[in-house]
Amino acid sequence: MSETNAEKIVFKRPDSLLPVITNYCPGCPHGIVNRLVAETMDELGIEGKTVGVCPVGCSVMAYKFFGCDMIEAAHGRAPAVATGAKRVNPDNVVFAYQGDGDLASIGMAETVHAATRGEHISVIFINNAIYGMTGGQMAPTSLPNQVTQTSPYGRQVSSAGYPVRVCELLATLDGPAYIERVCVDTPAHVRQAKKAIRKAFQNQIDGIGYSFIEVVSTCPTNWGMTPQDAFAWMRENMLPYYPLGVYRDVVADGYANAAEAAAARAADCPIATQGGAR
Repeated sequence: MSETNAEKIVFKRPDSLLPVITNYCPGCPHGIVNRLVAETMDELGIEGKTVGVCPVGCSVMAYKFFGCDMIEAAHGRAPAVATGAKRVNPDNVVFAYQGDGDLASIGMAETVHAATRGEHISVIFINNAIYGMTGGQMAPTSLPNQVTQTSPYGRQVSSAGYPVRVCELLATLDGPAYIERVCVDTPAHVRQAKKAIRKAFQNQIDGIGYSFIEVVSTCPTNWGMTPQDAFAWMRENMLPYYPLGVYRDVVADGYANAAEAAAARAADCPIATQGGAR
């Protein structure tokens, strides 16, 4: 093939990701995940009908980064805000983008109840096992014995309890349609994360139900490591505690949507199978 006829593959900034400087620290995986979300919007052609909800945390200023409409939620309330945005305009694609402190601490009630209601939204959850924006305090996802600013001798489960495994928790509910845990430390893992994010958005477009994507991440700044060492620490310590994989996929299980799957799980309950509410 001649040079003039050769096909050129260009790696460029997604159109849905604005040409601005972000506030993320060097080596932070948030930038990778932001790009994957923007690429998904571009590929599905939904930038003009997408609404994103920002958290309070490291991605608090994500409203400056995405080309779609964005809403800034109060701390932890992104699922509630996303619920309202979706119910008012059900034809829109609505996603919440949250960190572990925002989603699994102050926002745990909103997280659980949006999931159990089966809201038709997509949630992107960044789990770096620490409070990043506020200086490195212990988070709900910090590992046992993990040293943080508020656990200088390591997280003591006898007093602080055990970390919250959010995918496993939400997988016990009937509402979710799709739950998967991914990471972005290698090209193969980045491709899998992109596939999961795209599926979460497509599920919403197709009316299948609530989708939840957890991205096991790092925080080189607050962990006090280089980006390379942080990924190595994540692989050695976080992935055994937070295994990657699919935790719920109603379509793969043979159901049309989450409601149909939930009805099948309730088939042996007489009151649950009665027609209509009183």
